[in-house]
Amino acid sequence: MTIDLMTIRAQYPALSETDNGKPRLYFDNPAGTQVPQMVADRILECLLHKNANIGGYFRTSDLAGAVADEARAAMADFLHAPSPNEIIFGQNMTSITFHLSRSIGRHLQAGDEIILSQMEHDANVEPWKLMARDFGLEIRWLPFDTETFEFDLLELDDLLTNKTKLVCVGGASNLTGTINDVETICNKVREAGAWSFIDGVQSAPHVATDVQRFGCDFFVCSAYKFFGPHQGILWGRSDVLEQLHPYKVRPAPSELPWCFEPGTQSHEGMAGTAAAVDYFGWIGNTMTNAAGSDGRRQHICAGLDLLFEYEKLLAARLIEGLQNIPGVTVQGISDPDAMHRRVPTVAFTHDRHEPAAIAEALGQRNIFAWSGHNYALEVAKALGIIDAGGAVRIGAVHYNTVDEIDSVLEAVEAILA
Repeated sequence: MTIDLMTIRAQYPALSETDNGKPRLYFDNPAGTQVPQMVADRILECLLHKNANIGGYFRTSDLAGAVADEARAAMADFLHAPSPNEIIFGQNMTSITFHLSRSIGRHLQAGDEIILSQMEHDANVEPWKLMARDFGLEIRWLPFDTETFEFDLLELDDLLTNKTKLVCVGGASNLTGTINDVETICNKVREAGAWSFIDGVQSAPHVATDVQRFGCDFFVCSAYKFFGPHQGILWGRSDVLEQLHPYKVRPAPSELPWCFEPGTQSHEGMAGTAAAVDYFGWIGNTMTNAAGSDGRRQHICAGLDLLFEYEKLLAARLIEGLQNIPGVTVQGISDPDAMHRRVPTVAFTHDRHEPAAIAEALGQRNIFAWSGHNYALEVAKALGIIDAGGAVRIGAVHYNTVDEIDSVLEAVEAILA
């Protein structure tokens, strides 16, 4: 299997953009990736030729309905969901989580316990904290080891009780890059009789998702993090969703999945999401041994596996280069043999320079990167970096090149000198 990086990069119009003669180096990817032409084309086609509400007795309404059906089928393949009717669309992961938390909260009783992790983006923390406040629930916290940047899951065993009703954990950290052992976590949660809610926003762009193998009850992700449009997606186990009370207007359908999709959805966003899934399938079908095999799911997984192998090389090169710069501390897994346990999102701090100043100086060189806590408030607090301005976050994806990594390292070294 060989990644054809030139062909891949040719799919992205944004990668050829320059500003005042300087090429754009996109390392802001954990906050949102660029999109291939096929995604933009599918969105445009929907807006120009299939633009209507669903449920009418006319052609464009039928076409819009087909767009939604195809998007659910594509995401069911992407997540290995048992049914497309378990796929729910929304504005973004944060909005979906807030919305679902209202329904889950009504199912719980005062005194019930929920477990949150200290490795989360705040979108997988604050909605549940507010739910706990409104419904009288107790919160227990799963810490992570600030030396290894990973969970000790024996601590989860100690936290789980017969009062535990919900456990919320991320598939990967948007700050440290750690990939969590979601399957083991979900198994423990299920054995305790509780539900598991997995924030897959940062893991889904890099590693294949299999909600059936994970054994989770809910899984959320955002298409704009995996080369699609601004669109959120929730998978929920149908027998669990059917126990919940959906918050909806009276005329809206009462059946899954529409009962959990308030208002008119972004059909163009759905179209673009399906195209993003097909993009992974295209890579798997044209660049791997899965070429010619039956089924979009096989192509998606093969594509993601190929891309992650390349991303591990980028991450290792970036981390090694940063560690060679005096005063830099990488806030995440750095063992070259452990790149499979992290995504290529790399955060670092410096003993003298503030993260915002470094990010600003990178921006002046047309290198796009973020600084601060990046909404991972609990992570930054645990690492003791929040008062110092958080960290600089450089997030590579498969369309980045080794030369771009080297350019970033040269720029960081020059800035810190």
